[in-house]
Amino acid sequence: MAITSINGEDRLVQKTFADHLQKVLGWDIVYAWKAETFGPGGTLGRTDSREAVLTRDLRAALLRLNPGLPDAAIDDALRQLTAHDVSRSTVQHNRDFHRLLRGGVPVAYRDAAAHRKTARARVIDFANAPGANRFLAVRELVLTGVRTPNYNRRADLICFVNGLPLVFIELKAVYRNIRAGFDGNLRDYLDENVIAHAFHHNAFLIVANGDHARYGSITSQWEHFHEWKRLDEKDPGSVAAEVLLNGMLAHDRLLDIVENFILFDESKPGATRKVVARNHQVLGVNQAVASVARQEALKQQFPLGERLRHRVVELPLERRDHSRSRERSKAARTELKAAEAMPPSYLPQGPVNIIERAHPELGRLGVFWHTQGSGKSYSMAFFAEKVRRKLPGNFSFLLMTDREDLDDQIYGTFVGCGIADNRTPRAASGADLARLLRANHPYVFSLMHKFNQDLQPDEPYSERDDLIVISDEAHRTQAGRFARHMRLALPNAAFIGFTGTPLFKQDEITRRIFGNYVSRYDFKRSQEDGATVKLVYENRGEKLGVARTDLNERIARKIDEAELDPDQAALLEKLLGKDYEVITADERLDQIAADFVEHCSTRWESGKTLFVCIDKITCARMYQRIMPLWRARAAAVRAAAQAAAQAGRTSEAARLAAQAQWLDETIVAIIVSEAQNEVADFRQWDFDIIPHRALMKQGFDRPGGERLAVEQAFKDPAHPFRVAIVCAMWLTGFDVESLSTLYIDKPMQAHTLMQAIARANRVYPGKDFGLIVDYNGMLRSLREALAQYALGDEGDGDEDGDDLIAPVEERVQALLEAIVATEEHLRGLGFDLATLIGCTGFARIAGIRDAVDAVYTTDESKRRFEILARLVFVRFRSLLIEPTVFQYAERHDHIEAIYRKLSERRDTADVTELLKELHRIVNEAIRTQAPGQDQAEGLSFDLSQIDLEKLRAEFARKVKRKATAVQDIRKLVEQKLAEMLARNPSRRDYQRQYEEIVADYNNEKDRTTIEETFRRLIELIDRLDEEQKRATREGLAEDELALFDLLLKDGLDRSARERVKQASRELLAAVKARLAELDRFWEKEQTKADVEVFILDEIFAGLPTPPFTPADKKRAAASVYAHVWQQAVNGSFAQAA
Repeated sequence: MAITSINGEDRLVQKTFADHLQKVLGWDIVYAWKAETFGPGGTLGRTDSREAVLTRDLRAALLRLNPGLPDAAIDDALRQLTAHDVSRSTVQHNRDFHRLLRGGVPVAYRDAAAHRKTARARVIDFANAPGANRFLAVRELVLTGVRTPNYNRRADLICFVNGLPLVFIELKAVYRNIRAGFDGNLRDYLDENVIAHAFHHNAFLIVANGDHARYGSITSQWEHFHEWKRLDEKDPGSVAAEVLLNGMLAHDRLLDIVENFILFDESKPGATRKVVARNHQVLGVNQAVASVARQEALKQQFPLGERLRHRVVELPLERRDHSRSRERSKAARTELKAAEAMPPSYLPQGPVNIIERAHPELGRLGVFWHTQGSGKSYSMAFFAEKVRRKLPGNFSFLLMTDREDLDDQIYGTFVGCGIADNRTPRAASGADLARLLRANHPYVFSLMHKFNQDLQPDEPYSERDDLIVISDEAHRTQAGRFARHMRLALPNAAFIGFTGTPLFKQDEITRRIFGNYVSRYDFKRSQEDGATVKLVYENRGEKLGVARTDLNERIARKIDEAELDPDQAALLEKLLGKDYEVITADERLDQIAADFVEHCSTRWESGKTLFVCIDKITCARMYQRIMPLWRARAAAVRAAAQAAAQAGRTSEAARLAAQAQWLDETIVAIIVSEAQNEVADFRQWDFDIIPHRALMKQGFDRPGGERLAVEQAFKDPAHPFRVAIVCAMWLTGFDVESLSTLYIDKPMQAHTLMQAIARANRVYPGKDFGLIVDYNGMLRSLREALAQYALGDEGDGDEDGDDLIAPVEERVQALLEAIVATEEHLRGLGFDLATLIGCTGFARIAGIRDAVDAVYTTDESKRRFEILARLVFVRFRSLLIEPTVFQYAERHDHIEAIYRKLSERRDTADVTELLKELHRIVNEAIRTQAPGQDQAEGLSFDLSQIDLEKLRAEFARKVKRKATAVQDIRKLVEQKLAEMLARNPSRRDYQRQYEEIVADYNNEKDRTTIEETFRRLIELIDRLDEEQKRATREGLAEDELALFDLLLKDGLDRSARERVKQASRELLAAVKARLAELDRFWEKEQTKADVEVFILDEIFAGLPTPPFTPADKKRAAASVYAHVWQQAVNGSFAQAA
């Protein structure tokens, strides 16, 4: 009998694991090798080594957990749980058995009266009552295949629960790479001709060497075997095998994973994929489920009808300054006093009704921030199913997105995992959504804009309070009218926001809608954990130059000839003078197309490619340039292959021939959203969009006459659609694991840039990194995006929240002030906004037209209205989720309707021909420069090496706190109006403007700039400066170290030094506490003296005597006071004040 051997080192690891399972986690342990006896009374009750299920334990568990079932039903359940169908695959068996484990085994029997009964036999008690389940780990169990030639294998460690082999552990010696356990053992065991039947009930696999460990499913490739680093989300993370054992094989944790964190996904290309949740998903989902449980407790505390509270406040309120006093300069305070002395011309007078939630957390489940690529769609599925399975009630879920492709993806995931099916409703319209939400569907999928039906607070779609709204990319969908309608339609629903973007302290709306973080998993941690691959940045493209010096004269002449009306001038001001004309210059596009074809063809074996352009037209222009170059490149590679073959270089010829075939087969396509008039718009650029739109709509031909959607073709690694040219589509929420390269030639920033580059960070076999190729010069934006979005704000997301959100009555007053000011402005122009109250249909249309005509009295009156209206919108949004805002909604909506009509008149003004002429003028002036030593062509950097904490800290010092929505309206309006009236499109210095754009562009292509930027960024912990290292050695924080140095004197022994350290800590805490009581102490002699005496007293009490003399203490106190004074003036003690 051939048995795999186990050496002494392997046994040592095995015993260590078994001892930990037994002594720490409470498992029973059996050592089977050469010790197992067979038969009903044998060691494990097995008949022979072909049995992978311990039927004796399984029968005992069925009897124990189902005391009311007769023996015949128990026998039936046992038969179903051990059935082996040779026509079915291991994955099919595994999926079916998992359903029986979780949902119970369906059995039928006749009771004593011969009546037919049905039931579900429980297999595992997932509540894990004492004695309900048996947890048994068997060492070195021999298993024999059930198919010829009946191979024998010896398993290192198998964990059985109630006789079912749920966990298979493959162990290697400490000095061996654990991948050897996957490649050399697990792959073999899982072969259908070896011992695959031993994995029919498997929950997950573990490979370990005693030091490190990873886990995966029976369908996982090695790249999808993951580490389990944390037992709590706040843990720093450890790859130790012990952490994985504690996190996955503690009884309750194992049962939680088996019941709630396994999916079988059929939505991906290829075979069914078994998904075992990753560490961060289990921790995050459990915290989200706990948030639902807390919400249920709040609902018990505040029954329906008692969840809103009313109070009346008298306006105007006393004005108060929300900025922290220590952050105000003398000039700012003088300015504030002057403003307060002005008459409150628009402040409302009298009582207002304030409506608030009885508890601030009612309806708020939190923000689930897991960075892009970390599996949010699966996390949503795990969350929704666990809530429905584990919490009492009849929960329904509305899954809300803002884009059709995201909706398709999430819906596809839920259907592919068997949570939903093709009958699960997807709202087709606003009316359809209202109908669906009045029913009790477990899941409804919709887009936010389907909340487009006007409704009143007393006409909700549903008053259910067991409805949970899951909002994907939550930060994007909550600020408009549709979000307000959703709140009216579902007044008692609870909301949870899933997002790949962090929640910032100043993100008032998202915070107030969803609450603070319920879970966070940032960009850096996902890379460290292997949940995503690292990203590499490469800068390509040549510098530019402005070849003409007469741009201003040529542009001004064309504008004067056009004799623009005010709407046309406003539109031209909006469109001209941007970097668009520079980015889309013909010569520059020619150079980038050539570089792209050369670069992309050298990465032909690496995976799929996205090329991102600035807009749809530029996508078409790039396609026109790329395709002839692509064909020429294929011909050149084929010729090189033939030359290599003729020269006898066989291997080179074969490689080049394969590359040429790849180039020939590769499909390059543009993917852009559909728009009205697109046929004519593209035709102006000599591009026929019709065949491309047909491909986007109909997809690719498949054998048998079926069609394959372009999205699915691009996701399929084997499909030749390998290069997609896009401008906006597929940049967020579109997951293509085999996407390896992202070429960016579009200005992007903030979360949009982070979402885009994350398209390349998905884990895929053979993919070591995702490459970001920068043609546009986005280094500055990338640096800022990484600083802001890679880690999010420090802390839990709730610090200082109250400082940034004014009380509701102040926000109501600010809104009313803006509305009244806008209404007064319109009244002064001869239009009374009150005439629109209650108007509908043609009467409202006519009223809005009259209002627009009144606003157009002068250019100044129009611009003043636009400024006032935008203030109304901002202040309305600050109250968006407050129930009290609905009483002002109609007045807001009328102002918004007038504003939109104005914008429509401006944006539909025809400046097409003029703009084309002006673009031609600029286009002729832009020239690419020949490459030189100062250019950054081809420079690449590993983004995973950036010290993100330092980068965040640097930007935190630069970023000012956002102003609140309660600033004085008069100064804002006059300042904005002066800026707007100063603009004139014919007098702008376009020459200087374009030269500055080109200079900025070239700076991002400069080798020295980029190398210096990354030199500063890539500072790892082992390169901390000497002061940080010394602080670490001394066990002090850096600010404590500063005081320690000032207090220290020569000749102290170790004991005295430790006392000085303690004195430094206590002194710093005392000083911060004292300064918190004082406002800018350094401005008054009295408070300066108070602080000086306070420090002297603390030092005299804190420093030991001896060795410190009174003179020593006085000198130290003077030094400390000087340091504190300097730090306070510079703002370093701001957090304490």
